[in-house]
Amino acid sequence: MLLADAAQVADGKLYILGGGWSVTGPDPVPSAVAVKVSVDTPEFDRPHHWELFLEDADGAVVQFDTPEGPQAIEVRGDFSASEPPGAPVGTPVDVPIAVNFGPIPLPPGARYTWRMVVDGESLPGALCSFTTRPLPVPGATE
Repeated sequence: MLLADAAQVADGKLYILGGGWSVTGPDPVPSAVAVKVSVDTPEFDRPHHWELFLEDADGAVVQFDTPEGPQAIEVRGDFSASEPPGAPVGTPVDVPIAVNFGPIPLPPGARYTWRMVVDGESLPGALCSFTTRPLPVPGATE
């Protein structure tokens, strides 16, 4: 997983713009989570379900008040992979996933983590944490 300014999947590849940051803000800006899931042979031709959740420093899912009540920041999707034609037996397949977000109004000076769950399981490397900068102190110089 990688944080980016923007990401896109095209022709089985992951295109990343402004990737690899871990500090943002304090003002909300658009962002993306870029993910590469490696699918091994035993998992070929089976449907897989993924979920992406934004959590605070305590591991609680981040929620915002909406007219319909509190809503979590979460995205879900499905994928499957097949054996690549002509590839040696046992060759894993990479599945690229790009999730783009508009500006998310997160409190400044805090820590957050995107957590991806595949088929109900947190996988190794399926976390990506970042910090929002604190608000500048009026009159302070850098």
